[in-house]
Amino acid sequence: MSEENKARVQRFVEELWHAKNYRIVDELCAPEFVAHDLPAGVPANREGFKKVATIIHNAFPDIRFTLEDMIAEKEKVVLRWDSTGTHKGEFMGIPVTNKKVNRSGITIYRMAGGKIVEWWNKSDLLTVMQQLGVVPSMGKGGK
Repeated sequence: MSEENKARVQRFVEELWHAKNYRIVDELCAPEFVAHDLPAGVPANREGFKKVATIIHNAFPDIRFTLEDMIAEKEKVVLRWDSTGTHKGEFMGIPVTNKKVNRSGITIYRMAGGKIVEWWNKSDLLTVMQQLGVVPSMGKGGK
C-alpha cells in the first residue's frame, strides 16, 4: 500500500502544481479532507486548498517542485521538496518583483481508502520574503 500511496501523492503534486489541474484535489482528496496549515481565514477543506493553490499559481505561474525525498509508512507519505518560481503576481500583499525564488519544505499526507484525508505543510517562507526583498537577509550587517 505504501508504494500505491507514494504514486498517488506524486500524481497529486504533478497534476496540481505542474499541470494546474485543480480537479485532482476533488479526485484524490477525500470529501472530509483537512488541510492543517492553510493561512488564517481560509477553510481547511478541499475548496480552501484549491484557493491557496490558485493564489500560489497566480503569484508564481512557473512554479516547479522537485521531490527530493519521498518516504511512505503505513498511511502516511512524507515529502521533502524544493520549489522554484518567478514572482509574476501579487503574493501576500507584495507587488510583483519578477524575482525568481527558491523555497524548501516538508509535507505530510495521510491516506485512507486510496484518498488523501489530511495534509500538513511546513516551508521556508522567511527565505522567500528575503528573496523578494521585503525582509532583510541575515548576515549582511543589519543593513
